[in-house]
Amino acid sequence: MAGLGHDQEVSPEAALAVLAYGRGVLAAQPFSVLIGAELHALSPGHAEIQLPLSAQLKQQNGFAHGGIVSYMADNALTFAGGSALRVPVVTSEFKINYVRPALGERLVARARTVHSGSSQAVCTCEVFVVKDGIEKLCALAQGTIAKLPER
Repeated sequence: MAGLGHDQEVSPEAALAVLAYGRGVLAAQPFSVLIGAELHALSPGHAEIQLPLSAQLKQQNGFAHGGIVSYMADNALTFAGGSALRVPVVTSEFKINYVRPALGERLVARARTVHSGSSQAVCTCEVFVVKDGIEKLCALAQGTIAKLPER
């Protein structure tokens, strides 16, 4: 992803290459593979992750477990921040507000970078639950994404 700026337009080929790279990163995360997470969009400073809600990802009342909603926010924040910083990153911290139970068939997390510097990015994320084709906001998150030290 080197050479891609925040607001810089990229060719369709470059955009597909960025998305393919991100999908490779997600595929290298055993937990993400286990639960069935899908990277639907990735561009500098922006990411969208989706997750079909199977019965195994729900809690006793039938809605998505809070840990799964939190995972969606955390991973989307990290992809948005990593794509802005264009280096390997980790989540330094994040906060989440659950605004409604995630009762539906699919979760969609959309994150964007609000500010990035040389070593960290501050990002926001909205997590939606999809039921009968309608998205409803179920959580809001904000986090700091930090550059990993060079090895």
